[in-house]
Parts: sequence; structure tokens; C-alpha cells
Amino acid sequence: MRIRQLALAASATALLAVAGCGDTATTADSADTPPSVTVTVEGVGEVTTDAELARQVPAVVRERGTITVATNAPYEPFIDFKTEGRTDEFVGLDHDLFTAASARLGLRATFTQQPFDGLVPGLQAAKYDAIAGGITDKKERQQVATFVDYSASGTGFLVAPGNPLGVRTVADLCGRAVAVQKASNQAKNLAEYSRTNCAGRAVEVKEYPENPQAVQALIAGNVQAVAATQVNLVDIAPTLGGRAELVTDPAAPNGWLASPNGFGFLRSNKELAEAYRAAVQSLIDDGTYTKILARWKQEPIGLATATIDQAID
Repeated sequence: MRIRQLALAASATALLAVAGCGDTATTADSADTPPSVTVTVEGVGEVTTDAELARQVPAVVRERGTITVATNAPYEPFIDFKTEGRTDEFVGLDHDLFTAASARLGLRATFTQQPFDGLVPGLQAAKYDAIAGGITDKKERQQVATFVDYSASGTGFLVAPGNPLGVRTVADLCGRAVAVQKASNQAKNLAEYSRTNCAGRAVEVKEYPENPQAVQALIAGNVQAVAATQVNLVDIAPTLGGRAELVTDPAAPNGWLASPNGFGFLRSNKELAEAYRAAVQSLIDDGTYTKILARWKQEPIGLATATIDQAID
């Protein structure tokens, strides 16, 4: 057996010698060419591998051709179950975008359901390669994870039809009655903003048990605005039949105090995170990213540049 292997090796060497240097380079290039993957994102189209980007993937991941992603569904519009009663198939903005970015890198992504409070610890324990599903990039989480920031969402403002008070920025809420969900970030942040920026014209922060009650307070004329997470208001506003509208601050298109949402990778695996940042940027550049956001009606939380670890708190 060993003699036969040696004979084959000798034959191969002779063939290379005859072929010449040009063919030797071609053989090496072929071996270095990552496998091509094509996926079809519903409502968006096909996404294929970019060989140059794929070479940025660490060899151990590139060789196996797959990446495991932990998530926690449902958390619409970022992640949800494809079929009620099944926890092994997913849909959502994060599912589409991560799947597309993986294909761009020559990888296939496999999602698995995990408890939300177990996502970061599981990543730290190397149970999976990445975490996704509307996860906020926070400095505390950066102790374990490196985040590829692909969107950002802060506080949005819902106002009466036609925006009769001209509300555009948080400064326009000074002296107004604003509905928020009880114990929300909006309740805390507006109260703090009012204390430090609305001298003599305090924001009257009115807390309601849930966002729907806050919206109804606006429709009934009991408050002059609603402050809530912009990603949620993007979904809610079209369902109100013109009884309220979402306003946008041109200087803060992602909302007031926008925090980035990111795909998390183990902090020690920054090479993989950088490969995904480059893949997401390529999807931004060729318009695929915008199509994915549009499919989930989330254009307002989009970014022009994919970044890493841009947490604000």
C-alpha cells in the first residue's frame, strides 16, 4: 500500500513538472477558492458567495462550511418561528440578514432556539458560533462578545395626524404631555431630559401599563405625543388608520438615543466578526440589505455603514 502511494506521488510530481509553473499556480489558487453558496431570501432574491470576502473567514470555520447561531424567538420583527408550534425553523429580519451575510462568506447558517438569558453565557461556553435576534449591543455584553452592528433603534415619537405641534426632536416635547410605557427606558430618559433641558417647561411624562394604552391616550387627546421604541412604532403606525403618525428627527433618523443592534461573536473570535462586518457592508452596498429591511418594514432602523462594538451604554 505504501509503495503504491509513493508511486502515485511520484507520478503527480512528474505531471506538475511537465505542466510548468503556470498550472502550478492555478492549482494553488483552486485549492484556496472557498466553496460557493447560494441562498434565496424570500421577497429579496438570491445571494451568492464573494470569494474574496469568504477568504476572510477563519480557516476552521471556512473548512466546515457552516455556522451555528443561537436566538430567542419570538421577538418580531427580528426573529420569529416560521410555523406555530415548531421551534426549529425561523423567519425575521435577523434570520434573513444573517443567512444572506453567511452565504456571502460561503457559509450556511443554522439557527437554534435558546433562552434569552442564556445566549451570552452559551456563546462564552462555545456552544454556538454567534447570537442574533434583535440583540442590543451593550458595553456590558462586550465583556464576552464582539458585536457586528447592523441596525440601530432608539426612541420614536407618535403624534396627532398632520403633526400640528411640529414635533421633530425630543426638545419639542418640553412643556408637552407625553405618554410612555410604565418603567420603560423612555420613562426614565424623558424624565432625565426634562430635568436637565426643559427649564420651566417640564415634560409631563404620563405612564401607562402597555404601549397600546399609551397610543390610545394620544388618539383620545389625553396626551400630545407617545414616546416608544421606534422599531415598535414603525409597526404600529400603519395600523392606526391615520389617527396618529410617526415623526422623524432628520438629525437622528434611527431615533433618539439610538442603540445599535448586533450579531454577537465570541470576543476572542474578532476575525470572524470582522468577516461578517464586511459581508453585511457588501449587502448594504449592493442594495440587498435595504430590500431585507423593506421586507420587514424596518427601513428607519437601517445604517449606511456596518460597524463593530458601537454600544452607547
